[in-house]
Amino acid sequence: MIEIEVEAGDWDQAVAQVDHIVTRAAQAALGTEAGDVVVLLTDDAAVRELNARFRDRDRPTNVLSFPAADSAFPHRGDLVLAFETCRDEAVAQGKTLADHLSHLVVHGVLHILGHDHEDEAEAEAMESAERTILAGIGVSDPYRFQNDR
Repeated sequence: MIEIEVEAGDWDQAVAQVDHIVTRAAQAALGTEAGDVVVLLTDDAAVRELNARFRDRDRPTNVLSFPAADSAFPHRGDLVLAFETCRDEAVAQGKTLADHLSHLVVHGVLHILGHDHEDEAEAEAMESAERTILAGIGVSDPYRFQNDR
């Protein structure tokens, strides 16, 4: 199950069928993995606060992933996305916000499932998984024009 909460930002106005887009991307990234994911769509201010609190980085970022403790199964974890950062990145990268949102949800769910991009080999494997998952839901290669690691 994918639970979505729109807390702040203009997500509903900027992305048609935002719940459908998030659910489709999260389910595609989960694949055959069982479990629930909670996705919070909010604004830069809220993400900045969480990023400072949990990552010691006092700035907003596009997506934060919070894997659940193993004992929390079937809950896999939580994602938090910042509207203004995601919107601005989509514009800068020449993508629709819907496609960028799909990419970031897939990226975040893969983090929840244990994927990372700390070194080149991990990054290549994670990007390959993202491309495959996104292609399966009709979203073009998010790394086609740039590398946003």
